Formats: sequence, structure tokens, C-alpha cells
Amino acid sequence: MSDASATAAWFAATIDRAETQQEPWRHWLLEQALPDDIARGIPALPIEPAQTGDTCGKRETHNSTRVFFSVENRQKFPVCEALAQALQSPQIISKLQARTGVDLSGAFLRIEYCQDTEGFWLEPHTDIGAKLYTMLVYLSDAPDADDWGTDVYDGPEKWAGRAPGGFNKGLIFIPGHDTWHAVSKRSYSGVRKSIIVNYVVPEWRSRHELAFPDTAVTG
Repeated sequence: MSDASATAAWFAATIDRAETQQEPWRHWLLEQALPDDIARGIPALPIEPAQTGDTCGKRETHNSTRVFFSVENRQKFPVCEALAQALQSPQIISKLQARTGVDLSGAFLRIEYCQDTEGFWLEPHTDIGAKLYTMLVYLSDAPDADDWGTDVYDGPEKWAGRAPGGFNKGLIFIPGHDTWHAVSKRSYSGVRKSIIVNYVVPEWRSRHELAFPDTAVTG
């Protein structure tokens, strides 16, 4: 399996070749976001999807079932450790700051592993506030997974498009007052697997969600 150094080098190249989109707000689309063994190792983790049913449009509806690349899971699963160490590295922090203009000074890494099943949806929302950076990497290889990406909105009600949700594709944006996005109601032929990567403010209260709860990123 790719180690942290190799994963960081791969992801740095991913950032360099990311496609910039300016409408309806600035975001970046990713192809082959992660090394193949990392991208396939995450959905192969021995973690069963929670049978949550309707989310009522919010992930926090079922907070107790959510899975993070926590200290415990980093120690348990090499793929979690490799990716977390890569995304914690000064190399990647510097690269992200240079490409996106985000200031990640003092931020903490949070990686969530999502396994969404029938009934999952998210209402239009923004990630402003405690999240300084958001990246989604889609990890389902179902034939129709390209239509499972995140919906992009121009305001809270105007649908503007959908990020490609095929295997190892991704979406990056810097949360702001205009970065409305959602996952509209739809049917899934399988489990919609993805990771959500955030760098969050030092005051983040749910420390158990953080990959390195005692160590801020530097770059």
C-alpha cells in the first residue's frame, strides 16, 4: 500500500491538475484524486454501512453512527494512517494554500468516511463557520455512480449542476456564504461511499473526530 509520503506526492499532483470552475462559485474538480490502492482500500474497510434510513436532510441526524479517521482508526487501519499522515503533511498544506488561497494556520484535520444508502439526502447548505476547507472524494464503482456526486447550487434554491461522482473523482471548495451544495433525493443501486476531508478551526469541540486532535497542521 502507498505510504504517507507516496500518497502526499500523488495528492500534490492531483491538486496541480485539478480543474478550476468559477460558476456558480469557485470550486475544483478532481480526477484520480488518490492513489488507486488508497482509493480502493478505503471502501474495502471492514466497516458495515449504518442502516439509518431518512437523514432528514442532515448528516448530523445520525451523529452516533458516523465514522472518522480518528486516532483509533488510524492505529487500526493502515489506509487511514497513510491518508491522514499525507493530508497532515506540510507539503500538502502548503500546496493547498497556494492553489486555493485558503489560510489553514492552526487548523486541524478531520476525515469522515461515509457510506450512504437508500433514503440518504442532504438539503442545500453551506459549510461556513468552523470548516475552513472541504473536499469530497467519491469511492463507489457502481456503473451509475457518476450521477451520485454533490449537487452545486447558486443560492439556497437554484440548482446549478452536479459534480461527477464516479470512482476516485472529487470536489474541493473553500466554504463561504455562497457555497451552497446538497445531495438531492435519488435512488442508489449500491452504497454511496465517499470521504469528506475538512480542515477545521482550533475550537472544534468534537475532538474524537479529528485525525490528530493534539496537533495542528503547518505549512
